[in-house]
Amino acid sequence: MANESLAPTRGAVPGASNGAQSPFISVDSVWKVFGKNPERVLEPLYAEMDKSFIQSELGNVIGLQDVSFSVEQGETFVIMGLSGSGKSTMVRCLIRLIEPTAGSIVIDGDDITAMSDKDLIEFRRSKIAMVFQHYGLMPHRSVIDNASWGLEVQGVDQATRYERTREILDLVGLTGWEDAYPRQLSGGMQQRVGLARALAVDTGVLLMDEPFSGLDPLIRRQMQDELVRLQDELHKTIVFITHDLNEALKLGDRIAIMHDGKVAQIGSPEDIVLRPEDSYVGDFTQDVRIESILTARKVMVPPMVTFPGHLNPRAALDAFGRANRFLGWVVDEVGRYIGALSHSAAERASRSGAARLDQVQECLDQEYPVLTPATNFDEIIPVAMGVDHALPVVDDDRLLVGEVHRTDVAEALAIASASSPDYEANAAENAAQDTDKS
Repeated sequence: MANESLAPTRGAVPGASNGAQSPFISVDSVWKVFGKNPERVLEPLYAEMDKSFIQSELGNVIGLQDVSFSVEQGETFVIMGLSGSGKSTMVRCLIRLIEPTAGSIVIDGDDITAMSDKDLIEFRRSKIAMVFQHYGLMPHRSVIDNASWGLEVQGVDQATRYERTREILDLVGLTGWEDAYPRQLSGGMQQRVGLARALAVDTGVLLMDEPFSGLDPLIRRQMQDELVRLQDELHKTIVFITHDLNEALKLGDRIAIMHDGKVAQIGSPEDIVLRPEDSYVGDFTQDVRIESILTARKVMVPPMVTFPGHLNPRAALDAFGRANRFLGWVVDEVGRYIGALSHSAAERASRSGAARLDQVQECLDQEYPVLTPATNFDEIIPVAMGVDHALPVVDDDRLLVGEVHRTDVAEALAIASASSPDYEANAAENAAQDTDKS
């Protein structure tokens, strides 16, 4: 019979720890101090002093001060901050392009801070790739030779590396440009070559240091969309550096906001915008539109009326009556969404003598709008206004995981818009949510 209260079963949320597996990247109490005798800054007498005091009293400059965070496999982790916040220093410390003064960095089980120079070079070649703001393309090399350069360094023969690189160039939209030279490309196309070069070596980790900040706004948005598309397909572990909050909110599964070499707050885009933990983060996020941050996951509830495809239409009508509903969702034997079924459509199917709902496709509305947990309110609101019933929510495998009611959307917007920051309470709520996720 119909399941009238099927609870949603969420898929794994990128960046949420399952409590059993170690993070893919773990940064623990990392310091970077520039100047003579940097270790003295770590002495208890100075450990809690701010950057300006250290610089005036000791002549040292603090780039990073006791920075800790973790990144899960397949997560896009954004480090955001203004100039001088320490974000670019941090990403360079991850692979020791800048040597950290203290702390540990572990990537996929490898302790980066303990590696010999030889092991570090091999690690950089085989396990990590980096995309810089300035594309770093070699002007005398064609697109395909630039993009395959990492494979060439690894000693891969030309035929194999060209075959692999052509696949990646197609992935980033550069098919047909293989023999062109950098001077013949636009800025956005050059950045695509830089991205292709990083993807071609097929490393587990991708570091991106403000890769789009030098592009025109339109091209920048296109490259952001391209990265989102590629990440949906490739599921790389990405550490992305930016000074642009909107870019961080668009790309990041989680965001670390840095200020004066410290991490001010780490959280999902929703955490950062709705629950800032101090005035610095609050000032950063005060002008963000709530509709662009809230997602279906925030308001979705278990589906109230769900019908297995093998159900008899007469039984579906009985379930409609018990639930006092006029629209429900038809799923297959494993819970994948097939389509929407209205009460009137179930009546027609029953009158036709059909034995199963999935045998009367003309009675199922397969064009009815469908959401995903990540669909934001900007997209939900116009769709919800155009229908009279709830909207189904499906995951990446088309499994039905919930439904969204427009009254819940309106209520969530009202609550979020009316709230004023209580930094101490926000920090406690975020900490509690992190505990729940683990």
